Amino acid sequence: MPSQQPLHHIFPKASHYDPDWVRKHSMGENVLFNLESLTKSLALKPGMRVLDLGCGKAISSIFLAKEFGVTVWAVDEAISASDNYQRICQAGCEAQVIPLEADARALPFAEEYFDAVIVVDSYTYFGTDEKYLPYIARFIKPEGYIAIVDVCFKEEIQTLEQVPSFLQEDYQNYWYFIHSIAWWRQLWEKTGLVEIEAAQELAEVELVREHYVQDSEQKEQADPFAKALAQDTQGFVTFFKLVGRRTKKTAYLQDYKVESKK
Repeated sequence: MPSQQPLHHIFPKASHYDPDWVRKHSMGENVLFNLESLTKSLALKPGMRVLDLGCGKAISSIFLAKEFGVTVWAVDEAISASDNYQRICQAGCEAQVIPLEADARALPFAEEYFDAVIVVDSYTYFGTDEKYLPYIARFIKPEGYIAIVDVCFKEEIQTLEQVPSFLQEDYQNYWYFIHSIAWWRQLWEKTGLVEIEAAQELAEVELVREHYVQDSEQKEQADPFAKALAQDTQGFVTFFKLVGRRTKKTAYLQDYKVESKK
């Protein structure tokens, strides 16, 4: 059951933002709810350099800049950097948020440039590749963070026979790349590139689910993820956060074409 606590007690930062503005610029569930839950496991400090990867319409970047005083690179391949810049300026964050259109697999940054890489609701689209963490880890300072929040399953699905009935219609289109928390933790741990600091279901998951379904009902286009959440009576589909602290181990990529100067 959703918590009976007032929303501003559960999400004291996100609840200050206009819910219509958040709903309009979220590309799925409430971006700021998920992001605030994630940042509860991070030690963000003013002046840090943060990569907001797969930032969508950049409201997550605006939130990070306003709430934590960090400098944010708002990177997305599919959303116009010019459109994001307009939103950033309207929020008064043009001095702290730098919009950029770039592929998550071809980033134009120096090695060990960021104090944190944060990915909200988009890591599943590229991060299931076993070589992706070694790639993105090169841009994170030793002791820096990589932190993601996304959708997951309570248990790993290995075969089509294990797909719950409410997911069977859409599974091979929208769900085949979704995994369990244990799967994600193993994927990261075996590289030696990060030490896991958090790998858990969001404490606020019931509220996130409830608002996602409610918000989707106000949108013209059907949302297969919200549809599944509405039909999921067992809580099989849920949301998780995964936070890793960068070790000093060198990130090795066999197909890395650019010669390092180190």
